[in-house]
Amino acid sequence: MPLDAMTDISDDALLVLYANGDRAAASALTYRLTPMVFSLANRLLNDRAEAEDVAQEAMLRLWKMAPDWRQGEAKVTTWLYRVTSNLCTDRLRKRRGIGLDEIAEPKDETPDMATRMQTEDRAQALRSALSELPDRQRKAVVLRHFEGLANPDIASVLDVSVEAVESLVARGKRSLRALLLGQKDELGLEE
Repeated sequence: MPLDAMTDISDDALLVLYANGDRAAASALTYRLTPMVFSLANRLLNDRAEAEDVAQEAMLRLWKMAPDWRQGEAKVTTWLYRVTSNLCTDRLRKRRGIGLDEIAEPKDETPDMATRMQTEDRAQALRSALSELPDRQRKAVVLRHFEGLANPDIASVLDVSVEAVESLVARGKRSLRALLLGQKDELGLEE
């Protein structure tokens, strides 16, 4: 059975198919479950390399127990979360010599809502200010500062000299600064 045809099949059924020799079922389960196992391990261990090792070990354990899986008794994901959690606990104990309960929760690095809103407001203000620049200045600034092109490459794109690019970029940046200066307080910008 093709891999894309397995999206509607339950994890339990896929595991039974795998136990009966269906390689496509193994691939479908791998694509479906490995990201969640890795994500959990990464959050618990706060170490990407160790999380990859744990995810691999957890999936190997799933494949080994597949022939004995009793469909309907437990969810595959629940079983896999438990195995992953236990593997992480073992690694943390070895690493630190302490129990998982004694380890502080990892900090959430996701910016808070106010920061995300301010970032979006800044991006919108910049897009608006860019749209007010003369065409060649806008192109030069975008190619230099957003696309990361070097001045000689920009000169080729715009069919102007390198000195002209430098001038266009400098004038564009001055104009952007002037356009955004009036909004600096509401955008939380510093001079």
